[in-house]
Amino acid sequence: MTRYLLAIDAGANLVLGGILLWLPAGSVRLLGLPSTSTYFYASILGAVLVGIGVALAVELFGAPHGRRGLGLGGAIAINLCGGGALAFWLVFVPLNIPTRGFIVLWSVAILVVGIGVVELATRSWKHE
Repeated sequence: MTRYLLAIDAGANLVLGGILLWLPAGSVRLLGLPSTSTYFYASILGAVLVGIGVALAVELFGAPHGRRGLGLGGAIAINLCGGGALAFWLVFVPLNIPTRGFIVLWSVAILVVGIGVVELATRSWKHE
């Protein structure tokens, strides 16, 4: 179960992070995200997500060989904090973005918190 959860979490972070890192302007427009005068924050967020995805992949594939990355305990903390902060913004801060932006952001928040809750509920992190 732990390997399956690590693979899902790593994949989600790598895909979303890669899109934001390598196509910040296009992804902000396409996804309907709040725009700024610079794409600095989108690309930095993308880099952080790629880093988390790589750390999870190192844990997934390297653990049998003695290499450690980011375990499920750390992934749970990141998922719940990140998804919770995003949900807070969506509920309490008026954002001037199109409907597709709200749909994308709520989808990300629900996915990230959902992955964190499943990881927490399986208690797989206790056996790392």
